[in-house]
Amino acid sequence: MISKSLAQKVLNAALATGGDYAEIYAEQKESSSIVLENGKVDSVGGHLTYGAGIRILQGLRSVYGYTSDLSEKSLLSLATKLAASYEGERLFTVTSIKKQRVKVINKIEDSLMDVPTEEKISYLKECYEATKSVDERLVRIQDAFSNYRTTIEIFSAEGEEGKQFENCEERGRLVMVAFAAGEGNQIETAFKGPGRYDGWNYFTKVLDYKDKAKQVGEKAIMMLSAKECPSGNYSVVIANGWGGVLFHEACGHSLEATATAKGLSVFSDSIGKQIASPIVSAFDDGTIANEWGSNNIDSEGHVTQKNQLIKDGICVGFLVDKANGRRLNMEANGCSRRQSYRYAPTSRMSNTYIAAGKDDPEQIIKDTKLGIYVADFGGGSVEPTTGEFNFSASEAYIIRDGKICEPVKGCTLIGSGKEVLMNIDRVGNDVALGQGMCGSLSGSIPVNVGQPTLRISRITVGGRGGKLE
Repeated sequence: MISKSLAQKVLNAALATGGDYAEIYAEQKESSSIVLENGKVDSVGGHLTYGAGIRILQGLRSVYGYTSDLSEKSLLSLATKLAASYEGERLFTVTSIKKQRVKVINKIEDSLMDVPTEEKISYLKECYEATKSVDERLVRIQDAFSNYRTTIEIFSAEGEEGKQFENCEERGRLVMVAFAAGEGNQIETAFKGPGRYDGWNYFTKVLDYKDKAKQVGEKAIMMLSAKECPSGNYSVVIANGWGGVLFHEACGHSLEATATAKGLSVFSDSIGKQIASPIVSAFDDGTIANEWGSNNIDSEGHVTQKNQLIKDGICVGFLVDKANGRRLNMEANGCSRRQSYRYAPTSRMSNTYIAAGKDDPEQIIKDTKLGIYVADFGGGSVEPTTGEFNFSASEAYIIRDGKICEPVKGCTLIGSGKEVLMNIDRVGNDVALGQGMCGSLSGSIPVNVGQPTLRISRITVGGRGGKLE
């Protein structure tokens, strides 16, 4: 996309007014998507986009801009305009650029971009048939498959010898939504969206897509008979996998340097302090091969890492990008991410999860006399500066005498990140991950959330069903 000689010119133009670090991030992205509505093709599309962003750092200051014109004239013009944000003398001149070796940890044998459209449509129709077969009360079924391949070049310099990185990432995601109609105007929905940094073989041979499609239909039908969730302070058991979204939102964002470096997080001053129950440890790991949130390098060229955030309840680390690392006096640790060249990078999660404990998941439920079992979450919101949150459960049940009983709807969990972490009293040994998209300052990016089955001893549950008995 950009030659070394041009990159060297652009970097030097960016550094002309005293910047101590300059970076060019160039990308080309190919994407495709197919959507079926009730088994019939609703849309088929594809896009090719490309562009570059330039960032200049000077101490704790940062300036960023982007362009979709990769010509020498355009890139030099952008670099010059950005450099005008500073007033100073050149600190150094980039005299060479050395290409860096990038270790590929996410290997793909059969690219999703090479799969014929007709084959993907047939795949989605199989999903539709599996969902439709569940019950005639399923009135609307949506199935979609999207995938993309992004080729990235990064040129950076904070000294005379610049660095060049190249990376290619490819992801695909299957999305299934079912709508069930009950009496009157009652409509219930269910969703599943497995994703993977992988090829077609995973989606057709490894992923049990027909079973997941059937589960979507079964869940929507089940919710038609669900009663309103009771309200009060109860023990809550949260299922493994997608249940980790609660930790991701209520605690994970508050451990990103984006918030902690500026004192905007409830955990800004928590390194070395107990912020969770002693049985809780948590990681963010961008190195898990072929997982949805993984990558070979981050958006600044750093190798992705397995970063421990909490160890035995003690906060031991943050997710740190280059710019915010300067404020914290910490080294960047491979977690700088962005949606595209239109966004400046910042610290973001990748595959974030609470680590496995020692408890048998079934025993956790057996030892809960009365409470709520949350099998899946819907939407929610959190305030990073206080850690306060509310999350709606899309699938929940009553626990009575150690058994999962009737389903309930309208279940909301209300609390704070600190409260939740400290009140975890049981942690299972069954860690699983779930796929989602995370939005923040640097755009929307693919992330995994995860955890084992765990129990929160006490948390506020919102609902319209009165008192739990």
